Amino acid sequence: MSTKTISKEAQADITELKDKIQSFKLGQIPEERFKAFRLARGVYGQRQQGVQMFRSKLPFGKITPDQLERFADLAEQYTNSNLHLTTRQNIQLHYVKLDDSPIIWEQLEEVGVTSKEACGNTVRNVTASPYAGIDPEEPFDVAPYAYAVFEYFLRNPICQEMGRKVKIAFSSSKADAAFTYIHDFGFIPKIQNGAYGFEVIIGGGLGAQSFMGLKAYDFLPQDELIPFIEAGLRVFDRYGERERRHKARMKYLIEPKKGLGLDGFLALVEEERLALKNKTYKINTKKVITKIPEDQPMLGVESVEVDEAYDQWYKTNVFEQKQEGFYAIKVRIPLGDIKSPKARILADIARKYAAEDMRLTLNQGVLLKFVRAENIPAVYNELKKLGFGEAGFDTLADVTACPGTDTCNLGVTNSTALALELEKLIKNEFPHLVDETLIKIKISGCMNSCGQHMVGNIGFHGSSIKNGDKIAPAMQVVIGGGVDPDGKGYIAEKVVKIPTKRIPEAVTVLLNDFEEKATDEEYFNAYFRRQGKRYFYDLLKHLADVKTLADEDYQDWGKADDFVPEIGVGECAGVMMDLVGTIINDAAERLEKGKAAYGEGKWADAIYYAYNTLVIGAKAILLSKDVQCNTHQGIIADFQKKVVETGDLELSEGTFQDLVLQINKNEPSEAFASAYLAQADAFFGQVQALRNNEAGKKLVVNEFYKA
Repeated sequence: MSTKTISKEAQADITELKDKIQSFKLGQIPEERFKAFRLARGVYGQRQQGVQMFRSKLPFGKITPDQLERFADLAEQYTNSNLHLTTRQNIQLHYVKLDDSPIIWEQLEEVGVTSKEACGNTVRNVTASPYAGIDPEEPFDVAPYAYAVFEYFLRNPICQEMGRKVKIAFSSSKADAAFTYIHDFGFIPKIQNGAYGFEVIIGGGLGAQSFMGLKAYDFLPQDELIPFIEAGLRVFDRYGERERRHKARMKYLIEPKKGLGLDGFLALVEEERLALKNKTYKINTKKVITKIPEDQPMLGVESVEVDEAYDQWYKTNVFEQKQEGFYAIKVRIPLGDIKSPKARILADIARKYAAEDMRLTLNQGVLLKFVRAENIPAVYNELKKLGFGEAGFDTLADVTACPGTDTCNLGVTNSTALALELEKLIKNEFPHLVDETLIKIKISGCMNSCGQHMVGNIGFHGSSIKNGDKIAPAMQVVIGGGVDPDGKGYIAEKVVKIPTKRIPEAVTVLLNDFEEKATDEEYFNAYFRRQGKRYFYDLLKHLADVKTLADEDYQDWGKADDFVPEIGVGECAGVMMDLVGTIINDAAERLEKGKAAYGEGKWADAIYYAYNTLVIGAKAILLSKDVQCNTHQGIIADFQKKVVETGDLELSEGTFQDLVLQINKNEPSEAFASAYLAQADAFFGQVQALRNNEAGKKLVVNEFYKA
């Protein structure tokens, strides 16, 4: 297996993680502060005590056989030997001991995989259509652009501790296979007058309240892609909500009535342009190159019986690429779970028959590319032996599900066991619909939508129903989400809540009704919209009747005991801190990073660290005065009113706003970086002095830390 030298930046990150773990174990770091730190390194608390989920960052889902084998080795050595593929084109390892996380990260870095910023309040894994580069309908390959965004913002100081996570997606064509409309930033490739660029969608999101993204630009030239994202992140960092976690997303910031509105957001984006170190940024499209396998004789050694099963698999799991003579094979992975031995065999199949540029898909599968026609039967044979030869990739029969209560703190109900029941139902009761690509079922264990239920044609999220003093596990039924054949996206509508044991019956009712009453060639979502939400509520409401609950309805799928709601605290985003002194230490850390960046000639980075020093230092003083802090912009205004104008701290000239907001009124030059960093240094000295002279130092600031 090939390895690469770990970069000095990655090695420093891994060493820091080791040191912080040791400091935490010695009681030198508060638990909540350590939680924020480890999340930004891909280490996420699991439902089970004493173990973690370790998440990697695989931009646009690209993975090589070597990397897949390394995951298999690590899963076998340090976890339960399972690799879990996610709807964000990542791989997660579960049941990881905290002390083992640095060595796992280090060994992944050896094969070019990072976990930096895989969780936490930063730019998450950049996703893209898995068909990018081979899609017959694509204007151009978006993979190099997705990779450039990943690379540019990795370890970038502007997005290390924002109010919440930011998700970015690239579709390969108008078909929008990457669901750009549910992302903070979504990009659809276009060619206009011979120039490459993107239609830009911003402010989409799922979760408890789902938002459709809004079109920001009909055409953004490719060289403006990264500058636009950077300016947008700077606005989100300064104006985004932090204290109210459920409102701390881009979708709320650009809300027309309660937020900035799209026009207001874009106006602030323009104000940030001057401060960008790159006014344009040329994408190096040579950084993502797929090596096409050399021409070779047929490799298959076993004959394949061409029967109905093979024909159906070929129909649903194979398609011809835009490159003549080559085919892509879509591998259906039940629940997105691969045990280590099978992962190694799958890696070997890719080496023998396909390009090493494998892709993880948004529906928890794997895509093999550049397979020659004569080798397709051999690939089928080998996949079938692995248990990965089922037909129906990304169809009605291929149910997407998050881990739910298997491992997640936020899980309410068991997603995975229900998904298997529904797949069995489709295979046995509706075999003629195994190739149905226009109805997708998606399940989440809670409303947060890791299973993307709100973009399912039929979706479910975990909930519960109370009947007297008993509680039954339930699923909220949502209908009508997903992307229409014309590429238009929809968010599903909530219809009714049903005990989870009755969900297979609910799916049966829905499919039978659709087949009986839909007009010829009518798409499922079109049928839903024609009939209306009330029609489907009436169709399913008898299943929601708690008066008819049987004993088994009080048990979740895969469980023998009665259901007991056990919801932990999620770690998807910000955490709370309770020590003003710790916040001041955070400011000191940013100041030191700014000085280091300046010493390396990284003027823009030094400037942003100086900005963070000013804002975090101001926040510490405000919190010691019981002033709530929920946005950077609010901190800047409140510090002037409640600290400077009261005479508690004297500035040499101007207002605190004047001092801080120099950041977007100057080019990121060496001269400005030097002056701004010196001002931040002097201000931090004043903050320390003010804190040291404070009588009866306030320690507890509760939830107001997050800004």
